[in-house]
Amino acid sequence: MITRQEFLVRTHLEVAVLDAWVEAGWIIPRQAEPEPIFSDVDLARAALIRDLRDDLGVNEEGIAVILDLVDQVHGLRRTLNGLLAEVHRLKDERRG
Repeated sequence: MITRQEFLVRTHLEVAVLDAWVEAGWIIPRQAEPEPIFSDVDLARAALIRDLRDDLGVNEEGIAVILDLVDQVHGLRRTLNGLLAEVHRLKDERRG
């Protein structure tokens, strides 16, 4: 887990930018009080947002859409992995 200050240092973000991203729901710290705690996933997400904004020129609305799609893909991947695990479990039960 990463403190707010370490997150700011590692991402090279200004406080106001991080606050705006948290406010927009683009970055969601694990804990809000007394201090937000960030994860490696949050670091990767911040890098993605920065790349979209700075390197590709994507505006805020576009970033929000892209992040929503990324979240959907990850959710679908988790669901698919769960289904595959259940299929394998049922296969093993039938063999046993």
